[in-house]
Amino acid sequence: MSIPPPGRTRGTAGEDAMIQSVDRAIRVLGVLQGARLLSLSEVAARLELPPSTVHGIIKTLLAHGMVVQDRATARYRLGPAVLKLGNVYLDTLELRSHTLSWSPELARRTGFAVRTGVALPDEVMIIHHEPRPDGSRQMPEVGIVIPIHASALGKVILAYSPELSDGLGSGELRSMTGDTVTDANALREQLTAVRTNALATEQEEAVLGECGLAAPIFDATGAVAGAIGVVVPMLEWPAEGAVATAVREAARNISRELGAPRWPGA
Repeated sequence: MSIPPPGRTRGTAGEDAMIQSVDRAIRVLGVLQGARLLSLSEVAARLELPPSTVHGIIKTLLAHGMVVQDRATARYRLGPAVLKLGNVYLDTLELRSHTLSWSPELARRTGFAVRTGVALPDEVMIIHHEPRPDGSRQMPEVGIVIPIHASALGKVILAYSPELSDGLGSGELRSMTGDTVTDANALREQLTAVRTNALATEQEEAVLGECGLAAPIFDATGAVAGAIGVVVPMLEWPAEGAVATAVREAARNISRELGAPRWPGA
């Protein structure tokens, strides 16, 4: 029986073995993503790793600008190199370039802020945010992540991504508010309904006071590439039927530009 070389773990049949040090470095970045500033011991505790191991990883990330250390507190946070990589990713993302053309029109037609998101393993990352056209002050949202099961964007992606929906399992999903759907089987029932009209809704499941509608975007292979939707304040929910129509039209138009062979119901 062969033994994996140092720093590697044995993979499953047909898969490349995972490099343990790289895996741990990515997990460190993930922990820092969820917090503003963390000490070495706090990072180690969250990863359930020895502080000496985490110290070596953070030292390497510091050298590459992926992590920086706050001088006043000696705590760690994400560094500017992470933003640089993120901007390169956004610049090369074909979906985002097409979204930039259609989001302002969708915001104008509906009066609501527009988000476009792509799937991460358990989350949706916002790759474009078009503010409400009313001139009100709004925080930029590009780069934020939302649990995939607790957002309209995530639900519509799950509905057309069997590889993701199958991974929901049967256990309890993370609760964000009192209205988050945490039962995996109940969520699957919702996904079946989503596929009926290619539209997902969300009512205060991720953020209190915030609701949403989203439709899927498909690429040239026919696979779901992401989703586009509007953010509707609870005081204006439910949204009018014209809003749903506008969201679906924007998703269909972007899909067409990406070369999608078809769009649900179209």
